[in-house]
Amino acid sequence: MNQFLSNNLLSVMILIITLILSCEDNADALKELSIVRQDPLATAHNIRMIYTDSMKIKAILTAPKHVDFTNLSFRYAEFPEGLKVVFFDTAGNENEVLADYGILYDETKLIDLRGNVQLKSYDGSLLNTEQLFWDAQTEWLFTEKPFKFKDKDYDFDALRLDTNKDFTKFQTGNLIGTITVSEPLDTLQ
Repeated sequence: MNQFLSNNLLSVMILIITLILSCEDNADALKELSIVRQDPLATAHNIRMIYTDSMKIKAILTAPKHVDFTNLSFRYAEFPEGLKVVFFDTAGNENEVLADYGILYDETKLIDLRGNVQLKSYDGSLLNTEQLFWDAQTEWLFTEKPFKFKDKDYDFDALRLDTNKDFTKFQTGNLIGTITVSEPLDTLQ
């Protein structure tokens, strides 16, 4: 019986030593797992997104590359190779935005467009700048960068812009250019 007990004890000791020696330090692997990853959730190429509201198409976005970071606490989507957005007003008129780079912040609904930004309206008006922010909730556009604006009444450059989407209410910084002002004829003679 003593022989049996000593053989079993020896077997258990060998098993414990084998287990201890086979364990490795996984602290580095655990640290890497606990690091907050900044990797994108997904990357897509040659995308086309259609935005609708009440069964009406509001906008069509196309881009060569879309990088989705909606897995992060401050969610956003990036368009590192540029984008084109065709959006439709209430009358169905087509307007277009082009940019070399874009980023859409999910929670704030703020869109940051950069690099050769062009806003072309169906009526022929054109806005050019290097950066333009668009608040999608309030439909408001603004930039602190120099910009050029031209339509049938205006042709000017300025240093900052703060306007609604229809350009009916806007404020600018220092103006350079021509502004056509029409005044009613004086009927008193």
